[in-house]
Amino acid sequence: MRAWHSLPRSAKVKVIGYAISTLSVVLLAIVSWRSASQDLVLAVCLLAGAIASIVGMMMRMYSYEVQKEEEAG
Repeated sequence: MRAWHSLPRSAKVKVIGYAISTLSVVLLAIVSWRSASQDLVLAVCLLAGAIASIVGMMMRMYSYEVQKEEEAG
């Protein structure tokens, strides 16, 4: 991944957006944990959902790098 200062403005906006979305997922999981921790299935679903969401955002962010490499040849 390129250094922050070398990223175009649009990429910086995307990275910041994904960071905010990741923070949102973590905060919502923290708030929901009290209820979910009472039931193993709910706890597993909450953790799996939070992890899947964060991994999905990371993959989308990585896809921009892959796209740039493909376009560069």
